Amino acid sequence: MSFLSKHKVIETNATLLLVLSLLVVSIGGLVEIVPLFYLDNTIEKVKGMRPYSPLELLGRRIYIREGCYVCHSQMIRPFRDEVERYGPYSLAAESMYDRPFQWGSKRTGPDLARVGDRYSNEWHVQHLINPQSVVPESVMPSYGFLKHNELDGSLVAKHLSTNATLGVPYSDEMIENAAADLAAQADPDADWEGVEARYPKLKLGDFDGDPSRLTEMDALVAYLQMLGTLVDFTAYDAEANFR
Repeated sequence: MSFLSKHKVIETNATLLLVLSLLVVSIGGLVEIVPLFYLDNTIEKVKGMRPYSPLELLGRRIYIREGCYVCHSQMIRPFRDEVERYGPYSLAAESMYDRPFQWGSKRTGPDLARVGDRYSNEWHVQHLINPQSVVPESVMPSYGFLKHNELDGSLVAKHLSTNATLGVPYSDEMIENAAADLAAQADPDADWEGVEARYPKLKLGDFDGDPSRLTEMDALVAYLQMLGTLVDFTAYDAEANFR
């Protein structure tokens, strides 16, 4: 039987074609997946990365809840135009504790991977309350209600514990102090020594302009202010951004 005849038998037999297709796909999948189980780490570790603080974690949940990822990506690609506009390109390690990651696929608004420390707390609050007051051409809706919503931190320790089961390195000490750390980060009168020790490079102080209350605005601004601030990119070769 010639090769063409054999090929015709496969093409005219739906069951045989399905079985052979599944076999080929399975082999290809195994070739891609199996080696990952023998690697110590599939994500290069970089100095400075840490888990989210309780306030940042709840701020991230609000970011996801409000659908911010629909218009804002958090992934700077290694292209000159993106690096010059947004900063160093994103590293996989920067998303290693994200469940789920917020890379996004559309930029109605700018990428936010390096937005931390770029603007003041007051700017973020004003931008969230009335986006057009600071960016006249913005099509972003108002999120002013966040400043009036009390932040519900009753389950924050469970949030940390759940993330720990997924591999995020929250220690027992972090989980035990979750509620206290949540309140302390946004309280200008708090003792910050413990929370700073647990979460290096933490942004501290009142975020929403009202130190008497802990609001969803506090949490979201705290999250935005830490984005892209943990890794020291001065240690990287600037020319490597374009290779």
